[in-house]
Amino acid sequence: MAADLIKVCDFADLSPGAGHRVVSVVPPIAVFLTEDGTVHVLDDTCTHQEAALSDGWIDGCSVECPLHMSRFDLRTGAAEAPPAELPVRVHEAEVINGEVWVRPSEEAPNLPPDGKSPARG
Repeated sequence: MAADLIKVCDFADLSPGAGHRVVSVVPPIAVFLTEDGTVHVLDDTCTHQEAALSDGWIDGCSVECPLHMSRFDLRTGAAEAPPAELPVRVHEAEVINGEVWVRPSEEAPNLPPDGKSPARG
């Protein structure tokens, strides 16, 4: 059974090239708006080590982890640069009436070896 759509933020909350962290989903997710106006949603936790991808740098359709420079494709979640080897989950996103809605992936997340999501205060 497919997961239902959930509202995660307003489109106005997003800035091109910056991540927006959503903690109401477990594990947290990161919403990205690319320069071309496309919304991408990934798990927010780097698969190499505990770090929030929403704090990373966007380059085209990739996000670079702020901790050890692993890079992930925003479209597929594939790890594009070490030290990360495992992909992050990608979630389907839709913009409806100025709101970002997400259909969470039903795949199991690839959490870092310590099994935790990054905590931020």
